[in-house]
Amino acid sequence: MHRSPDPDTRTTPDAPDPCVRVRGAREHNLRGVDVDIPRDTLTVFTGVSGSGKSSLAFGTLYAEAQRRYFESVAPYARRLIHQIGAPKVDSVTGLPPAVSLEQRRSSPGSRSSVGTVTLLSNSLRMLYSRAGTYPPGAERLDSDSFSPNTAVGACPSCQGLGRIHRTSAELLVPEQSLSIRQGAVAAWPGAWQGKNLRDILDALGYDVDAPWRELSAEDREWILFTDEQPVVTVHPVRDADRIQRPYQGTYMSAHRYVMRTFSDTKSATLRARAEKFLTDAPCPACAGHRLRPEALAVTFAGRTIAELAALALTELDGVLAGADLRAEAARVLAEDLRSRIAPVTELGLGYLSLDRTAPSLSAGELQRLRLATQLRSGLFGVVYVLDEPSAGLHPADTEALLTVLDRLKAAGNTVFVVEHSMDVVRHADWLVDVGPLAGEHGGQVLYSGPPRALAGVDGSATARHLFADRGAAGVRQVREATGAVRLTGVDRHNLRDVAAEFPLGVLTAVTGVSGSGKSTLVGRALAEEVAGRLTEPDFPVRRLVELDQKPIGRTPRSNLATYTGLFDVVRKLFTAAPGARARGWKAGRFSFNVAGGRCENCQGEGFVSVELLFLPSTYAPCPECAGARYNSQTLEVRYDGLNIAEVLGLTVESAGVFFAEVPAAARALRALEDIGLGYLRLGQPATELSGGEAQRIKLATELQRLRRDHTLYLLDEPTTGLHPADVRVLLRQLHGLVDAGHSVVVVEHDMEVVAGADWVVDLGPGGGSEGGRIVAAGTPSEVAASPASRTAPYLARALGR
Repeated sequence: MHRSPDPDTRTTPDAPDPCVRVRGAREHNLRGVDVDIPRDTLTVFTGVSGSGKSSLAFGTLYAEAQRRYFESVAPYARRLIHQIGAPKVDSVTGLPPAVSLEQRRSSPGSRSSVGTVTLLSNSLRMLYSRAGTYPPGAERLDSDSFSPNTAVGACPSCQGLGRIHRTSAELLVPEQSLSIRQGAVAAWPGAWQGKNLRDILDALGYDVDAPWRELSAEDREWILFTDEQPVVTVHPVRDADRIQRPYQGTYMSAHRYVMRTFSDTKSATLRARAEKFLTDAPCPACAGHRLRPEALAVTFAGRTIAELAALALTELDGVLAGADLRAEAARVLAEDLRSRIAPVTELGLGYLSLDRTAPSLSAGELQRLRLATQLRSGLFGVVYVLDEPSAGLHPADTEALLTVLDRLKAAGNTVFVVEHSMDVVRHADWLVDVGPLAGEHGGQVLYSGPPRALAGVDGSATARHLFADRGAAGVRQVREATGAVRLTGVDRHNLRDVAAEFPLGVLTAVTGVSGSGKSTLVGRALAEEVAGRLTEPDFPVRRLVELDQKPIGRTPRSNLATYTGLFDVVRKLFTAAPGARARGWKAGRFSFNVAGGRCENCQGEGFVSVELLFLPSTYAPCPECAGARYNSQTLEVRYDGLNIAEVLGLTVESAGVFFAEVPAAARALRALEDIGLGYLRLGQPATELSGGEAQRIKLATELQRLRRDHTLYLLDEPTTGLHPADVRVLLRQLHGLVDAGHSVVVVEHDMEVVAGADWVVDLGPGGGSEGGRIVAAGTPSEVAASPASRTAPYLARALGR
């Protein structure tokens, strides 16, 4: 490893060590890493995707700080915590307490919002409780009465959700010319259960052979909406080849069946089917505001709490600034709320509203919201460990982020950042570069020291991009469009009557600051327009493929191998192995999702939940199978020397060599490797994958079944979580799709990708209500020269101007 001069600056033997010193780190792919990092600095961990930088920052440093905190608590709790295990490292010295701000993979609940994540909702509720204007004679409410998530505050009609689901006769019976026997009640299930309900109606005396429209209104109403559940004896029609005995059947109306299925089923397929027969509308009792009438009758500055919660934070701050604050309680609470809003808007999130649901936020937005709350905490002397805080940020917003990180450091903290943005890397006080490549070819610290000295380190991918002449690639020759998709009158979210043109046969980049309307324009308006016209014979696009950053699975049971179909191939190979044939085992034996071959202690998950009582529950490797997922008998069967768990532990790159003679497996593995995912393990749970990795897995899956029909690919920030070296690998794939005759539209902040596009659509000029307009459109060179575009100066720099 190339080292800078020792950062140790102790002047006396008794002075505290100013460095965090790691010795022998072996977590994941780290190879006995030794590194010294000075405290009270902004330190950035860099390296290509999968090099091991997160294993060092989070898997070793943060995990060790967390373990030490656990060691300080009560012995009973400590006994639980020991099940989790410790990071694989010989020693870490000089490590203060740590706070992790990771881009969490799990999705927050539908009741979680910007207000709840930042705790701003608590302050707003307190403001209404103590300083609100109440109707004459009304009792003063406590703050819980202004929360839709409490029994005293939630609208009783919709339970605080703001929306209700209803059925209608038109949805339940779409074709009134059919009889009940012919399937007029489309909402009923198919197969035996549907026939059972029809036979019960017949037994009850209803005419099941007359067209639905000929039944009396009273009968139609009862069949569809009754809450009664009569039990009758059913005498089914006898088939010639089998005897069917009478049975007791219980009737259930179509409305009751749909509502019960929608609310209770654990099957995503059944729930999606039930949704087809429901309308989703604002609750009529609360008009979608989620609160009881008593809470909505209280105002502040002439507005209800629901009206203030719906404002962008910048607008909310303006309302509070102009409010009458002569009362002491109003002044104190309003000033507190404004001081909490300030760091959120400083991080470029002023376009968000308090009632914006957390599931609709990107991982980067969620992380920056949590960062904003830390700025208010006043902690000092701690280590903050951040996971790519610039993800999803326009270059203009990144500058505000750097100011915030500097403030955390100035308050007496150490800031460790895992990052790919070269702007953040240049700003760092200290750099830890991990590599040289990904997976088993990484795991080494190539350099630890000030950024400027990285230039002399051979083999560093970061050095090549950090010190490269920006715009050295020059302006590329743009392609000629083969047609266009035109949108007019787009009016949703912050887009107001927008008209846009997306050329076909080229690579188009859609840019703009956070919240300017990019994802709404591409992921909603463009996607819906194209999807609705695919059946038109003269429409040039024949297929639409949307590659978003949603997880490839919600649980650890979904992984890289299952999503790509590779696991089916692997299980067939093991089923054909001599050990499996001798035992008569089928492919199901090698699935960790069904009983038989899996470890029953963890039911094939490989880990068990550990309840920590006073902290969120966490997970530890299963003590029975040590994380292998299978029982010992299943693991006795080997294919080419490896058992099924060892195959799932292979990286994509290693598996490519292992399965080189298996065409069905080799093709899928080659597509994953070509897109820069060779470092991922085949059995890597979906919950461990970043949004960017999930999106690239979807792209690789699509690439291996590439079709000739003109396809429009829509991608939302595909470079998220990518080192600049990996960005170039991805760009080659995207340009390859266009060269093959397809069209690609990317929502993107990476100026290298934008500079390499054929066409650019720039939205803005700001976020939220200040955005939603197309400020520039044209070739990269044309947009770079636009005086109205906030993207222009950064794009011009990428073009070398």
